[in-house]
Amino acid sequence: MSRTSEIKFVELEIESAAFTGVGVARLDNLVYFVKGAVPGDIVKARIIKKKKKHCEAVIEEIIVPSAHRIEPICSHFGICGGCSWQNLDYSQQIFWKRQHVIDSFQRIAGLNVETYNETVPSERQFFFRNKMEFSFGDSRWLTDEEIQSESEIHNKNFALGLHIAGRFDKILDIQECYIQPEFGNKILNLIRNKALEFDVKAYNLKSHNGFLRNLIIRSSLYSSEMMIILLTDEIKEESDKKFLNWYYEEFSKEMPENISVLHSFHTGFSPVYFGDYIIIKGKDYLIEEIDGIKFRISPFSFFQTNSYQLNKFIKYIVNSADITSDSIVWDLYCGAGSITLPASKRAKEIFGFEISESSIKDANTNKEMNNIENANFYSIDLHSKEISSKLKEFPEPVRIIIDPPRAGMHKNLIQVIKEIAPPKIVYVSCNPTTQARDCAELSEIFEVKSVTPFDMFPQTYHIESIAVLERKLRQSYDKNL
Repeated sequence: MSRTSEIKFVELEIESAAFTGVGVARLDNLVYFVKGAVPGDIVKARIIKKKKKHCEAVIEEIIVPSAHRIEPICSHFGICGGCSWQNLDYSQQIFWKRQHVIDSFQRIAGLNVETYNETVPSERQFFFRNKMEFSFGDSRWLTDEEIQSESEIHNKNFALGLHIAGRFDKILDIQECYIQPEFGNKILNLIRNKALEFDVKAYNLKSHNGFLRNLIIRSSLYSSEMMIILLTDEIKEESDKKFLNWYYEEFSKEMPENISVLHSFHTGFSPVYFGDYIIIKGKDYLIEEIDGIKFRISPFSFFQTNSYQLNKFIKYIVNSADITSDSIVWDLYCGAGSITLPASKRAKEIFGFEISESSIKDANTNKEMNNIENANFYSIDLHSKEISSKLKEFPEPVRIIIDPPRAGMHKNLIQVIKEIAPPKIVYVSCNPTTQARDCAELSEIFEVKSVTPFDMFPQTYHIESIAVLERKLRQSYDKNL
């Protein structure tokens, strides 16, 4: 086979999985990233983009399937971008997640880590998410079969489901999602069918026409309760009024007693919303429990999405911090206190810092609900130029727990941590590349003793990673603690 720049197809053996979930192959000094391929596949791939050192490709034909390839259970697999690894055996999913973490620390950051622990697997691989946010759309994603069919296409101007990857304007109509609780699928289909029956229009983000915007379904493992939040624009048509009437009256009455029903008018142009709501039935919060601490979860607040893994995850973080009864602890990017409050049971005093005032409000609510007195929460921008002087107002910690957003820490904060130089840091991250980068910045003073991948997101390439850092034994950093 001639391998020139005009070649559109190439036979490849998939060697590994990239951090983005695609298969990786190498041929003639080129790296190929093949969507939908899994390690061990031999495929005929169609090249869709060629660069100087790599190509992007899609599978044209699977010549020899990998021993690790399995049949996805979801009919939307390959179209919906949510579960890109449903075709990969779970033991291999957690293997490659660990490898991605190792690659980040070794190849990207150039760090020597004493121990890379095995990935802690999720108790459940399906039906584990406690929150799903579905979108309504007036431009339904059409399957290849529909496009090629000569039959009339129905409901092409209405969908309730998930966005197609990279397309904010296209919604894949979802009948069944295998990562949310099974009862959530009943709710999803019931609301879709009624919207079609009343001929209610989905909201369009460009024209700002339409009524239905989002459907959020939340659940609690601890209390076995659910919360349904319907987000709509203002009423414009008679059909909008009829649908909303049905939602307030019949739908809410049909729901079991353990399900709360809420409605929110979202009339702004922004797709992100954290506003007021109406309680139609039940209450406006759920209760979840972590290590004996109860947490109140409001309709739009952030909370880890895998409740089945959460207790194990938080306990591991707290145990790794090695907190004692005389420890002063800082929890940076504390959110609603999901790490801070369990850690408070072991500490003398703990301080949680977070820029979001609503999260701090939730954290204080959770603190009061559990009668905890040694946890303190403050709304502070941890990336500001003044962060050093702001944090110096608080007692100096002997332990720091860090759980930043995907982008990692700002250099201003890293400098403060280096100046304080506590004996131990536990760095939690959902992005091992930025975590490794930050650990490299800290490596002048700290060494990474261990890294433990935690699978909170089965069927995807995403991974949580817990790194334990200890201060190097140098006289200049020794504060005789």
